[in-house]
Amino acid sequence: MVPGGLLLGLMAALVNSPVFVQAAPSLGFYYIAVFAAGLFLAWRFHSSRILFSLLTLLLAHRAVEFFSGGRAASSPGHMAALLAAVLIPLNFIVFAFMRERGLIIAGIAPRATLLFLESVAFAVLCRPENSGGWHRSDGVNLPPWLLLFFAAPIAVCVSRFLQTRKPIEPGFAWTTAAVFLWLEFAPVGRMADAYVATAALILAASLIETSYVLAYHDELTGIRGRRAFNEALLSLDQQYAIAIVDIDHFKKFNDTYGHDTGDQVLCMVASRISKVSGGGQAFRCGGEEFAIIFREMSAKDAFEHLEGLRESIEGSVFKLRGFERRTVLRPGEGDRRRVAKKKNSAAPGPQPSDRLSVTVSVGAAEPGTRNRQPEQVIQAADQALYRAKQKGRNRVELASTAPLRLEKTRRAKASRS
Repeated sequence: MVPGGLLLGLMAALVNSPVFVQAAPSLGFYYIAVFAAGLFLAWRFHSSRILFSLLTLLLAHRAVEFFSGGRAASSPGHMAALLAAVLIPLNFIVFAFMRERGLIIAGIAPRATLLFLESVAFAVLCRPENSGGWHRSDGVNLPPWLLLFFAAPIAVCVSRFLQTRKPIEPGFAWTTAAVFLWLEFAPVGRMADAYVATAALILAASLIETSYVLAYHDELTGIRGRRAFNEALLSLDQQYAIAIVDIDHFKKFNDTYGHDTGDQVLCMVASRISKVSGGGQAFRCGGEEFAIIFREMSAKDAFEHLEGLRESIEGSVFKLRGFERRTVLRPGEGDRRRVAKKKNSAAPGPQPSDRLSVTVSVGAAEPGTRNRQPEQVIQAADQALYRAKQKGRNRVELASTAPLRLEKTRRAKASRS
């Protein structure tokens, strides 16, 4: 809903309020500023999808204004509105599935050619002799069948958002809704300028939000990344705990099953870590290493939450699909694969199987007399993690001289109660 739905809702409320008459003289500046800023941001972030979507909006709006001649109910004006209602949603769908290649010739040429052909179609079909049969006495409201053209890109964007979690997808969905309000209720005039400019503003805002997400979130797992972790360290108070989580034998997962399975393991572990109890904030610091920050909590209190996380990951077993097909040998590969199989069977870590079990090792620390700064706490947590690896992996260790067991903690709590 934010920011696209919020921006569109505010504009819809404004154009239907008495205040709109007073704000109308400023719409020209708003219109020019939004499109100029949006085109600049699309160029700066090398987003051909946003750039040509903004150009589509701009050209379609100018075409409807031109062929209407100030009278939206005229035959050329109504034809232009119908063409815009068909071509703008179709362009959004086409741009969504075209490969993003930045602002290079290979990325620009197909989109520019599409806009050129559509401009020719506008020029031919909106001539008075060609659009006379499309005159409507009841105004320029869109026919019901055109709703399908607006529903299609919204469905595509929602589906892509569920897959990628990128804010740019709901931005296109709300932009499509803004285009519908423009062509349905105000094809020409000040209200049209307001709706079209708001559609462009939604696209620009979604581009900024997507860039923020990519900068502060890990693209593979979806949780916050290293930059977000570094900024979170700056806001820590005196009492906190930091845990470093590392996947056991992760390199062997990649060597045995391939990098695609390794990515699945990372996503599964990240999903479990993001749901850690105790209010912990999860981050992916790089590779197979994750970090968790527990604010206003000691390492001793965080131990139980980390132990529960370790058990949750250990109990997560998923079946590999098509395992037998992936292990079929290619000609000349038998000897090498048999040698590799012997090495894998002798080495610790995951062995080839259609079921995969994952474990993690965890080291946790808190600030103390020797570890006052967050960087020092992280080093202490790393040392505790190394100790967990040395003791056999799949365990939680605290940065203290004596290891703490969950059973002892529970007994102590029971005795106090």
